[in-house]
Amino acid sequence: MLNPHRFFDPEPTVRKIASELYDGIKNLPIVSPHGHTEPSWFSDNQPFPDPTELILIPDHYIFRMLYSQGISLEALGIPTRDGTKTTDDRRASWQIFADHYYLFAGTPTGAWLDHEFTEVFGVEEKFNSDTAQRIYDQIASKLAQPDFLPRAMFDRFNIEVLTTTDPAESTLAAHRQIRESDWNGRIIPCFRPDGVIDFTQPEWQENINKLSDVTGIAIHSYSGFIRALELQRSFFREMGAVSSDHGVESPFTQRLSDNEAEQLFQRALGGKATATDAVNFTAHMLMEMARMSCEDGLVMQIHAGSFRGHNQFITQRFGRDKGCDIPMQTEYTRNLHALLNNYGNHPNFRLIIFTLDESTYSRELAPLAGHYPALLLGPPWWFHDSVEGMTRFRQRVTETAGIYNTVGFNDDTRAFPSIPARHDLARRIDCNFLAGQVARHIIDIDDAHRMARELTYDLVKNGYRL
Repeated sequence: MLNPHRFFDPEPTVRKIASELYDGIKNLPIVSPHGHTEPSWFSDNQPFPDPTELILIPDHYIFRMLYSQGISLEALGIPTRDGTKTTDDRRASWQIFADHYYLFAGTPTGAWLDHEFTEVFGVEEKFNSDTAQRIYDQIASKLAQPDFLPRAMFDRFNIEVLTTTDPAESTLAAHRQIRESDWNGRIIPCFRPDGVIDFTQPEWQENINKLSDVTGIAIHSYSGFIRALELQRSFFREMGAVSSDHGVESPFTQRLSDNEAEQLFQRALGGKATATDAVNFTAHMLMEMARMSCEDGLVMQIHAGSFRGHNQFITQRFGRDKGCDIPMQTEYTRNLHALLNNYGNHPNFRLIIFTLDESTYSRELAPLAGHYPALLLGPPWWFHDSVEGMTRFRQRVTETAGIYNTVGFNDDTRAFPSIPARHDLARRIDCNFLAGQVARHIIDIDDAHRMARELTYDLVKNGYRL
């Protein structure tokens, strides 16, 4: 069984206060404003096929660790880009997972999985080689029950709102089906235009064609491209979207003239854009996305500083988001200067910045967020979405920016049953941080109770205009 005081400081005074704070917020609804779950799970509301398909295959946190120890993604059943067959023996993949479960000891993935097994599926045995098949059968049996259909799990997890991430060229068919159903779960899209902005993506021209089809605008010029994006943003808003998201290697921003932007766009249409063209166009389009946000109110998110697809062998065979995106040193003060000077003081603009470079927390991001009215700091992301990572974030940001220039927590997950586990861990870490502040008489207990609720619920709703 999970220890009720897990992740709290062993010092008795801090632990007692942390437990009291946690008891006050542990049952608040989950607000998940950024993630990668599939909307079709909820539109179709069909049983998840099996434990491997639900827990292992969508979760790159799991299979990247296994791959690092020499286990092939083929053996785990991870689908390839071209449809080349990998194993479809789900039990065998599950057994490999169990045989190597010890790898996750002390990692956030291990903490999330322990919570999933125990709290979501009622597993009472420790997951290992000997128990693997019994636990597989237990979870598979649960997945066949009505209480474990996607919508039922959504309701049981006490999720108030869940945001998916959808390409700019999407028809949002699954979202429309959800809206037209008799279910009242709130699942909303997020506008993600990377596939039509980044010239370096192999599917860029295909994505442009899809954007043209879905908007009815023939995209032969930069101005037509902008009109199509504006129209599609409006459609996303009609479908409930409150945010856009931009995954960029660098947060570099600059304003090009319309003529310069047109020249870059035409080179891309002709298949002649260079890597420098792609950098300059993306920097300009971040400015355009900020301009549009001022007009339509979508909260703008920037996830910067990831070298995506670092392992070319894995990316070429299995595609993007397969665990081989690696953090990079990232600069924000100069790179965001153009964007923040143009839009950072605008009353309708809101920008949430995420980073994989912890060194920027106290040096750049907290001072920026502590000044510009439009700028808020997103929680620790990917490799820092952990016990110590979240603690370091609070330690390095709070003194300069306070908590009110942050947006609480979001889970950023593709693995649906990990959502309550991730939020529970974040709530415990925030309560433990606040308890330490109370024990040191930096804040009082009333402050701590109020701040615990803000970090759990209010800041994310306010930050994302939910």
